[in-house]
Formats: sequence, structure tokens, C-alpha cells
Amino acid sequence: MADNRSYTEMTKEAVLSTIEEQGIAFFILWFTDITGIVKSVTVPASKIADVIDDGMHFDGSSLEGFARVAESDMVLMPDLSTFVVLPWDDTDERTARLICNVQTPEGSPFIGDPRNVLIRALKEAEQAGYSFKTGMELEFFLFRNDKEKGMFPLTPYDDASYFDISNDFAQSMRRKLISTLSSLGIRVDSAHHEIGAGQYEVDFDYKHALVSADQLLTARVALRTVAQRNHIHCTFMPRPSTDLPGSGMHTHQSLHDLTTDANVFADNDHEYGLSETARYFLAGQLCHARAMCAVLAPLVNSYKRLAVSFEAPKYVTWAHVNRAGAALIRVPHISPGKEAHTRLELRCPDPSSNPYLASAVMLAAGLDGIQQRMPLPDAIEESLLRQDRSRMRQVETLPASLEEALDALEQDDVILSALGPYVGDRYIAAKRQELEDYHRQVTPWEIDRYISRY
Repeated sequence: MADNRSYTEMTKEAVLSTIEEQGIAFFILWFTDITGIVKSVTVPASKIADVIDDGMHFDGSSLEGFARVAESDMVLMPDLSTFVVLPWDDTDERTARLICNVQTPEGSPFIGDPRNVLIRALKEAEQAGYSFKTGMELEFFLFRNDKEKGMFPLTPYDDASYFDISNDFAQSMRRKLISTLSSLGIRVDSAHHEIGAGQYEVDFDYKHALVSADQLLTARVALRTVAQRNHIHCTFMPRPSTDLPGSGMHTHQSLHDLTTDANVFADNDHEYGLSETARYFLAGQLCHARAMCAVLAPLVNSYKRLAVSFEAPKYVTWAHVNRAGAALIRVPHISPGKEAHTRLELRCPDPSSNPYLASAVMLAAGLDGIQQRMPLPDAIEESLLRQDRSRMRQVETLPASLEEALDALEQDDVILSALGPYVGDRYIAAKRQELEDYHRQVTPWEIDRYISRY
């Protein structure tokens, strides 16, 4: 059976040997809470052998959605294939990173660990004979962060636009970001300036979904760290300013035969190059799209991007040539002879999402489409969108708010099942609390509009 993970396998002996060779002084152990925030524990390199064997015990009771006080003891078990030396620490404090799975003291995977949620979903795909691969297009903003004046008001790092060369400093910064990612073993397909001033996009290599999620998590930390050390603030907030477009995280996806690694989405005889399996998978994602949005666009602020920002989708539709927004899923053009690269581009995720939970629900939705043999509605291209507005009024739309997305999630057994009852309940509770906090705020817009009128 083919191993499709694409990581460089590491053993305990190889890790210990690298400690000696590179003078590593510390290890930092990473994991995430359910909202995707990276948590960490630092241990001296002299202790890592014990951690590899027995794990690192910690109290999870205070982490978002992790555990009740009565069941707070958790164990971090490092995945040695995620070993990497962090490139930004001083030589005498050289630090290596390991991403961990969270276990119970009895050695079982903790049901509240987002990485375990994805691993469980991937195992379900494997039982059906598939591996799941993804490739993300990560958008983000760089803002100036003056030592004395701070970050506000927000000032973009440059005033360039789509694919512009920008200024020399911005070009240099982009090279620093890419070289840092490369040193972490993250292969970048391309990087360019986006539409907004100070907005960039980095496109990552296509990988097994667990590797992609790990690398996205790593990239967000790396990009923010490098920016901060150059007095710049890097943000993955979906819509940081009314005057700027939103940042998305278009995600390319495909299923592959677990034994041969052949792309099972490809069919040269189909109009769109999509196999029956791909069409079922696409139909499943359309069916569960509104519920998925609660995970893929997880912030109150996410809905200042969806449907209203440039190139952000609005309708639960699919298309071949539809880049102007509107359609949720696009089938990218594949050149003759390149059918192995056939994929579906899901366009509603944004860079604030937890990559493990996001990949898990995307996969679950698609697999449900395959299992249920869901019929695929007709594609809706840009030409129809422009010509037949009355038809578009009959097409389902994505949620207009986090509240609407959470309502849809609570009614979708497939997506809730992918999260599991433990994560699902705590995720919804955390997001409902976020909404409650938001609704209590009196915003500057309200003051400006109403204080003198009423």
C-alpha cells in the first residue's frame, strides 16, 4: 500500500543525532485548540528522548474546548515526521519543533484534539480506498508596525496591487518570507502581490491533507514571526479594513487511489474532465456547504469577506470558468496530458480557519456525496450569472453571518459527525460566545451614524 503522506520520516535515533549535529538546545511542542490557535510547550533538548517515549503531560482544562477540570490531564505525543529546526532562533538557543497529537493518560487519541479529528477523517477515506490531497492558496496582509507609534491606524506595507512588483523593501520582505518557509521544508509553488495594498498570496505545494494542514499551521507562525522581526504585522484576519478586500484561502482538493496514488477525480471523456467520483464528491460539498462555512469561515469577521469582497463566493454553485466571485467551487483548467492534476477548488475557506477541522469537514462532505451518490446540479458560469439574474435568485446562497452558519451546522449531521460530538459541541459553544461578545459591542459606525440623529 502506498504511503502518500510525503513527509520525510524521522526516527528517535535520527532526532537525537540531529541534536548533536546542529547543537539544538530546546524543543518546542506544538498543538492547537479547537479554534486553531497554536499552543506550545518548550522542553530542553536533554529531555526530548523521554518525551518521544512517554509523551509530555500537561493540564488541558484551561484550553479552549479541551477538557473539563475533572478530565484535564492530557499527554502530548510528538509526530516525529514533523521535526524541523526553526530558522529564526539564535545559534546558542537553537530550537526544533515537533507537532503533537493529544492523547489521554491511557494512551487513546483525545477526541477533543483537532489533529486527531482530521486523522480520523483520513482513516475513513482510507477505508473507502482513498487518500485525500490538498493545496492551499494563503492570502494575508502586511501592515507597518512602528516601534513608537504602534500598528494603528492600519497602514499597508505597500500600495501595490495584483501581481505588481511593489517597492524594493516589499520585494525583499517577500523573499525573506519564502526563504523562511523553504528552510522549514515547506515548498512554495508561487507567491505574488494580491489586489489589496499590502496584501499577498502564497500558494503551497499539493500534499497529503495532514501534511498540508501541518504546513499551513507552520506557515502562519513563520510568516508572523518573520514579519514581526522586521517591524511588520502579518495578519490572517479575513477582512481587516473596510477599504481593503478580504483574504481567502482557496483550497484545491482531490482523492487518490490508496494503492496506486492515481487521481480518481480525472476522466478525459467528461466535459469538465471530472470522473463520476469527482462529481459525487463535488455534489456532497455543495450539499453541506452552508454548514461547512461555520468551520471554513469561522469568525464574525469572515462574513465581512464572504459574498461582499472581491472574488469571494456568494452562491452554492460550481463552475469551470468563474473567477469573478459568485461560484463556491471551481474546476480549474487542466492542460492535455496533465489530467493527473485534476482537482476541485473550494473558495469559501479563509486563513483564520483551523486547518485540521477545515480539511476534516471538506473531506467528510465529499465522501458523503460519494456514499449517497448525490446528483450534481448543472454548472453556472459567469456568462449565465450576468445574463439571468432571475435564475440566480433561486440558487442557494452561503451564510451571510456566523450566526447563520452555526445554525446550519447544528442541523447538519454529517459535518457534526466529522467533528465528533465533543469537538462539535465545544466549537459551537465557543463560536456562540464570540457572537454574544460581538453583539454587545457598540461600534464606531453606530456612534457616527446615530449619536447626533437620535
